Amino acid sequence: MSERKSGAAAISPIRTYGLLVFVTLLWAGNSIIARAIHADIPPFTLAFCRWAGALLLLAPFAARRIRVDSAEIRRSWRIILLLGVIGIGCFNAFLYSGLRYTTASNGLLIQAAIPAMVLLLNRVFFGVRSHWAAVAGVLIAATGVLTIIFRADPAALIALRFGKGDALVLCSVLAWGLYTVLLRLRPAIHPLSLLAVTFLIGALTMAPLSVYEFTHEGMRPTTGVLLGILYVAIFPSIIAYALFTRAVAEIGAGAAGQMISLQPLFGALLAAPLLGEALHRYHLGGMALIVLGIALPLIVRPIASDRPDPARS
Repeated sequence: MSERKSGAAAISPIRTYGLLVFVTLLWAGNSIIARAIHADIPPFTLAFCRWAGALLLLAPFAARRIRVDSAEIRRSWRIILLLGVIGIGCFNAFLYSGLRYTTASNGLLIQAAIPAMVLLLNRVFFGVRSHWAAVAGVLIAATGVLTIIFRADPAALIALRFGKGDALVLCSVLAWGLYTVLLRLRPAIHPLSLLAVTFLIGALTMAPLSVYEFTHEGMRPTTGVLLGILYVAIFPSIIAYALFTRAVAEIGAGAAGQMISLQPLFGALLAAPLLGEALHRYHLGGMALIVLGIALPLIVRPIASDRPDPARS
């Protein structure tokens, strides 16, 4: 599939990286919001409300595009279904479920494993060899994450506990890694069509789980919950997914995935004032390593891309 068929002209790689910084900020906010309202709305219900709400907001703008792309959507239903189930349904189900049992900071730190997962899966499924600077950058950023997890104290490794919530978030990391590398197989349809159809799949995937959950646990429709649903439906869904999909097309899965290392940085900065989770000096040291890990590949191998060769797609 030629990248030029994606429905939009190429943009500057520098601008793409800038937009990815914005995307990671929005996704960090998603974890903060999910953690903040987890006692008032169960995870599958939140995921269903997120995607159903995003679909309702997007539908008026995407309807005409879907009609134009309907033939290609039918031809490519398998990959679209896979993207929707993995990247919309499974990722959010695991993430929101995990955030019921672990802190927002822990959830964001575990998600920092996504860049390494993307490089690994890119290699396994598509044979993409990562530049040494990309691998080194992932390792440096991972060291920054570990610095925060262990509070810059090696003795903390002995007391490390990996709970149920952490395991669920780790499953979401695998789901997102698969979604990111599989985006190169997306059909040649307009981005709005792809978003709307995958959002529909996500909502349908969550619907039966949400019904079961709602009948057993219910929810408290407080003002905070309603505002939280509105936030996750618009910012980390419609806006962030659209920008991330575009970024993968522009600079490749590995480079785009590596920017997700910024989530712990933004998450820690947001969790301190919004959730009362303390910010310490080891957070700052870990953040510095994360930034260095992201910057290294850009310095050594500036404006590189691992997009697939159109002739091979």
